[in-house]
Amino acid sequence: MVSRLPLQVYFDLLSQPSRAVVIFLKCTGIPHVERPVALRKGEQNGAEFTKLNPMQKVPVIVDSGFVLTESVAILKYLATKYDVPRFWYPQDLLQRAKVDEYMAWQHTNVRPHAAKVFILEVLIPKMTGQPVDEIKLTKALSELTVTLDKLESMFLQNQPFLCGDEITLADLLAICELMQPLGADRDILKDRPKLIAWRNRVQSALGKTFDDAHAFLYQLRNKARL
Repeated sequence: MVSRLPLQVYFDLLSQPSRAVVIFLKCTGIPHVERPVALRKGEQNGAEFTKLNPMQKVPVIVDSGFVLTESVAILKYLATKYDVPRFWYPQDLLQRAKVDEYMAWQHTNVRPHAAKVFILEVLIPKMTGQPVDEIKLTKALSELTVTLDKLESMFLQNQPFLCGDEITLADLLAICELMQPLGADRDILKDRPKLIAWRNRVQSALGKTFDDAHAFLYQLRNKARL
């Protein structure tokens, strides 16, 4: 009898896409082994991890010897291979296409614009000891505003979730990105009641798993308040 190796996931919970993958695995009950990779310690640059992902980024999964990088590809793979609720990645062609549409759009919109705010307010000051560059931050926030406008008007519209009446991979990826600036105690949705209501629905759907995955980010937020 051939023994089946458990799925392994390499991640760092400070990484937005890592959080999305870990949350999905836990919410769906897919058996897995967690392999934390501390980016702040440069563990992604080690020889062993570099063999798995020459790009030296997380997340990465290894499923019975099959290695896969890139969070969107990982989430699609997991939702397709494993017995998980169909609402995550609908089988209906049109519904699935809308989820794919968001995930393609996110790469050049939500992801870079929300991350840039976090980088400017948290990472760069911590790494250099220099104060926040207010000019760059103002520009980044302006770009993020345009993205949030489009997220609300083009995707959310008047639906409960980004792609319809049920939560999907699109919501999971989006919420993890939009939480990132909270590391500087910046709630980028605070003046957007429609998006706040959406965020509350997503958090409610994900339950305790959501807060567990964001625990370190909450710690950064609390330190920023001191």
